[in-house]
Amino acid sequence: MRRPSFLLLLPVLALAPLLHTGCVPQVVMPFTAEADDPDYRRGKELLRMGREQEALAQFLRLIDQRGGAAAESHLEVGILYHKHIKDPIAAIYHYRRYRELRPGTEQARLVLQSIEACVRDFARTLPAQPLDNQVERTDLMEAIDRLQRENLQLKEQLAGARAAVLDTTRQAAAGEGLAVTPGFGIEPSQGGYVADAPSTGLATRGTGPEYAVPVEVTPVPVVPVPLPAPAPAVQAVTPPAASAPAAGVRRHVVAKGDTLQLISLRYYGTRSRFRDIYAANRDVMPNEGTLRIGMELKIPQ
Repeated sequence: MRRPSFLLLLPVLALAPLLHTGCVPQVVMPFTAEADDPDYRRGKELLRMGREQEALAQFLRLIDQRGGAAAESHLEVGILYHKHIKDPIAAIYHYRRYRELRPGTEQARLVLQSIEACVRDFARTLPAQPLDNQVERTDLMEAIDRLQRENLQLKEQLAGARAAVLDTTRQAAAGEGLAVTPGFGIEPSQGGYVADAPSTGLATRGTGPEYAVPVEVTPVPVVPVPLPAPAPAVQAVTPPAASAPAAGVRRHVVAKGDTLQLISLRYYGTRSRFRDIYAANRDVMPNEGTLRIGMELKIPQ
């Protein structure tokens, strides 16, 4: 009769080690929504109170409890490291963890901008400050290009103004002076007579600049016309013709600091036509690196 009762105790004895070591299978309950978690709410309350360090510890504790699967806590920790603690490397880690847990959301796109801002903040802590130097260099090159374009425009306006003044001066000189007509003598600009063929009854005396004097050659009386006082003859001065360059080609003498790109920018308003200048000067430039001070280059139109 005792053997059956012993057999009933065998299952209990088999489970005794498991009960003693706590290895009995347990049912794992799923986490509640992160926004409803008391620890998350406590962290948000600490933030409203301005207790950032305590809030940071609270969010980190919640991330650890959930095995890293706490997207909103990662976001809050990233903001704390970025904005308050000024640790961009730690902020980047938590921002990236949020994007892994919440991909494709609008907030993930904004977090990407925060990551880029953290990268810039970290770069500014480096001794050489590579990002700032690159931005400053780009801004400087744009300013130089703008000033060079404005300089070229001013030069063209100045050349046009000089040409207009020269034309006005020539016209004024032609209007006030005396022009010499070959084969006919002197032609006064205002009033007087013009030396013409002998049949007109007018002739010149001597070789000096004298007005023609009327001579009576027919029985018809000639009424003399009063002449103004003789004045020195003024001949229109024509400036010597400048040696014109070949059609469609300009000349440029290389100065210190010149490059093919800068010369292209000066004459064409863009750096991209430097190869046209090089192609037009292959006779003096074996390659693009043989530009020398004093070298005369042809600038095609």
